[in-house]
Amino acid sequence: MLIAGVDEVGRGPLAGAVVTAAVILKHPIPGLDDSKKMTERQRERLAMTIREQALAFAYGRAEVAEIDTLNIHHATLLAMKRAIEALPICPDEVLVDGLYTPLVAMPCRAIVKGDGLVKAISAASILAKVLRDSEMQAMDKLYPHYGFSKHKGYPTALHRAALQTWGPCPIHRRSYAPVAALLDVVK
Repeated sequence: MLIAGVDEVGRGPLAGAVVTAAVILKHPIPGLDDSKKMTERQRERLAMTIREQALAFAYGRAEVAEIDTLNIHHATLLAMKRAIEALPICPDEVLVDGLYTPLVAMPCRAIVKGDGLVKAISAASILAKVLRDSEMQAMDKLYPHYGFSKHKGYPTALHRAALQTWGPCPIHRRSYAPVAALLDVVK
């Protein structure tokens, strides 16, 4: 039976896309765990191993405009659906980290804290985190005033201070309260 694990990263940041991954493992990969429990170096090393050894993997995403239009919940489910449907092999079942599942053609179950319990979800967690972090590193070069390489778009004190000084840039989520409040001030 082919099981796809699915996870997301980027629900909480004030900037950037929400990124998801779907992974079907061929065999166990030592060291898989929730990506939040790992160092950046551990995640990057495991991501390379996952990409080399997984039976299949795919990414999905929802961009800032979709997040602002749909809301983060629906945008995340859309990104998950995109990752699942992009898999080159159709899984028999999909296991998703969290409380909710996207509407897809195959059976799908939500597993709370699944990124620490199901190895395929752990693998998806790692792939999604490594990809989104690298995208935020690239955004740091485009928008250097915000410190994206340090906080990856999350609402840290550094990020909030940069928003106060520079205002939102094109990758900020206008529907999120700290960004929306600044837009109201500008009006």
